[in-house]
Amino acid sequence: MVSAVNVLGIETSCDECSAAVVADGEKILSNIVASQVERHAPWNGIVPEIASRLHVEWIEEVTAQALNRAEVTLAQGIDAVAVTNRPGLIGSLLVGLSYAKALAWSTGKPWVGVDHIMAHLFAPLLEYDIDFPFLGLVVSGGHTVFCRVDSLEAVSVMGTTIDDACGEAFDKVANHYDMGYPGGVALDRLAESGDADAFRFPSPSLHKGDHRYDVSYSGLKCAAVNQLDNFRRKGAARSLENIAASFRKAAIDMLVSRVKKLYEDTGIDRVVAGGGVSANRYLRRVMTSDPLLKVYFPSMELCTDNAAMIAALGYHHLMRGECSTLDLNASARVSDFRRPYP
Repeated sequence: MVSAVNVLGIETSCDECSAAVVADGEKILSNIVASQVERHAPWNGIVPEIASRLHVEWIEEVTAQALNRAEVTLAQGIDAVAVTNRPGLIGSLLVGLSYAKALAWSTGKPWVGVDHIMAHLFAPLLEYDIDFPFLGLVVSGGHTVFCRVDSLEAVSVMGTTIDDACGEAFDKVANHYDMGYPGGVALDRLAESGDADAFRFPSPSLHKGDHRYDVSYSGLKCAAVNQLDNFRRKGAARSLENIAASFRKAAIDMLVSRVKKLYEDTGIDRVVAGGGVSANRYLRRVMTSDPLLKVYFPSMELCTDNAAMIAALGYHHLMRGECSTLDLNASARVSDFRRPYP
């Protein structure tokens, strides 16, 4: 009997400090996530310096909990280390990357840097058996990406946001109207009891160049913040619930329309979603109710930043012989996930 390959994953790309142990890239033995939400709530947003300092304070204990939960030790039971090295807050990334390097160097184990966005894309593979090819939708506070996935190694970016990310727009509108923190979660909660047709917000017109699958959220965000009453339906109440529901519908419908265009053009009916916004209730309802699509959403604990998805993708890198060296650096951005508007 061949023993499993256990990978220790480390994730500190933003404000979640996480460590996990995953066997053979598919079985989660542990997945510990320490949230910093309460520490950033007074500012209604993430303070990078606070985030990185808390990672320094927490990462050793979080890793110890992950190892204990999986009933392994670094010396016995862990075969390799995977860590997020891009994209994210540079200070936060450096904490996790430096810690993972030290673990790998001190134990002599192979290690690999992992792309955080790609890990979100493949997170549902931890829970579902999904055939290739499929369409991918990664939606988070910093990225909005539409892609075609032919294999773990062949991912073609088909569309992105040309300005604000979807999750970023959610957070900024929620912050402007003091809906709560985290903004996207609070807005989604309020929207459940609002009238989605109270405000009829415009869709962007990307008429320059080839932008069939691209989206734009700056105009929608500005309409909701600065020109709200210009789009209010006659007689509709100007309540937080109605603002949230109408904004959510406009923002999510934009995503769904691009996915449907990709389906029409490729004929691929399997859709895999990932990232923090994939937890949005309206997005899940609309996508899963479409009879033409087979949609796979990760469970709630795998929507947000977590180390299990890092360990899982890291396993596949390592199985292809892709190991990192100690000169690997952190990168705040990945250029492939942004497209300029002409």
